[in-house]
Amino acid sequence: MQRDVNAPRRRPGDGLPGAPGGYRVEVLPSIETLSRAMWEDLAPADDPMWSRALFTAMERGGIGPDGYAYLVVRDDAGVRAVLPVCRFRKLRLDGLVGPDERRFLTPVGRLFPRLLRVPALLCGNLLGQGHVLSAGGPPGEEVHRLLVDAAVAYARRERLGTVVFKDFAPAELGPLRPALSRSGFFFAPGLPDTELRLGHDSFDSYLAALPAKPRRNARSKIRKFRARSDLRIEILDHFEELLPRILALYRQVMDRADQFLDVLDPSFFAAVHAQNETRRRLVACFEGDTLVAFLLCLFAGSGATGARIGLDYRLAHDARLYHIVHYAAIDLALASGCDHIRFAQTAYIPKMELGCDLVPQSYAITHLRPVRRALLRRVLPRTLAAARVRALGPRPAAATDAPSPGSGPHPHSPPEAGRPTHATR
Repeated sequence: MQRDVNAPRRRPGDGLPGAPGGYRVEVLPSIETLSRAMWEDLAPADDPMWSRALFTAMERGGIGPDGYAYLVVRDDAGVRAVLPVCRFRKLRLDGLVGPDERRFLTPVGRLFPRLLRVPALLCGNLLGQGHVLSAGGPPGEEVHRLLVDAAVAYARRERLGTVVFKDFAPAELGPLRPALSRSGFFFAPGLPDTELRLGHDSFDSYLAALPAKPRRNARSKIRKFRARSDLRIEILDHFEELLPRILALYRQVMDRADQFLDVLDPSFFAAVHAQNETRRRLVACFEGDTLVAFLLCLFAGSGATGARIGLDYRLAHDARLYHIVHYAAIDLALASGCDHIRFAQTAYIPKMELGCDLVPQSYAITHLRPVRRALLRRVLPRTLAAARVRALGPRPAAATDAPSPGSGPHPHSPPEAGRPTHATR
């Protein structure tokens, strides 16, 4: 009988070696093996990209990975830490960079065709910022070491040569650095997230607080949109009948994306819609009865995320659809009592104009084979750094590294003005 190459190589829940001090390290095969109460206790309360329902939707959708697992550190008192991971049999490392950097990597791909199309283990959150989930404060050094060792051991067991800790913010990556460095990981800059801090009692107050030029631009775009009697914005709780059109608009954005890691599919969108415990709303723009733009918004605690966008490029530029759905999402987040909304890794220039801050993020990368690790260490930090500079646009480097209130946005030019940058978000 032929073995499923995407299945874990040991029985679900088997431990990994090397867990002294009363700790046990287990590999669990699905979010369903972790109780809802435990996940809610461990996961960031204000980050909707870490909701259990979203991880369920990720597992049910064919969005890129070949499988998922959860590395769990326990002691006699219970679960101490959880690190989600996902398996790729052919991850395109050059998909993490832009088209110019991809051309730079072409000679490497010719010499080593399997180096950039790699079996890989991605640690963290495929669709959001990386975290190690923990209870009772940050895990200690021993727990971090066990998690890093467990990730490397799991990758070796699954024959996944490349291991990547994806999109970890400095505060999250810092405690992991000693264990990562000891295990041969090197570090490279990732694309920052974008976050808008909300401290206003209304959308009009938000607009009034913007600097003069962004405020004039926003009011001009809203005025021009309202002058189009054929267009309207609706906020929808239920949008199942729109899912085919949502997917078509999302694919228009993806077809223009310079970078890619995940590509959402119909089963993912359907699973998100079906999860009743998920706080999600669709900002929908219609031309007559036809959906022409959307922004899928997710909520958790006091946080919101504009998770994925879709645009009809036939009229996106003239109708300012990109900006309009973002303005509507900000208004929705304010009305929902949120204190911040994230828009992730796309279109930094317009998101700066919205008043977003940049949230720095980094990768930690290694390869289980020393020669390939040395090649990746030489090539990837340089290309990822170049891709980051290009995505952020003409912005002083110091400003991109240290976000200040009301300052930053995400990768490339606005979709209606050019090509969207990062399909990962």
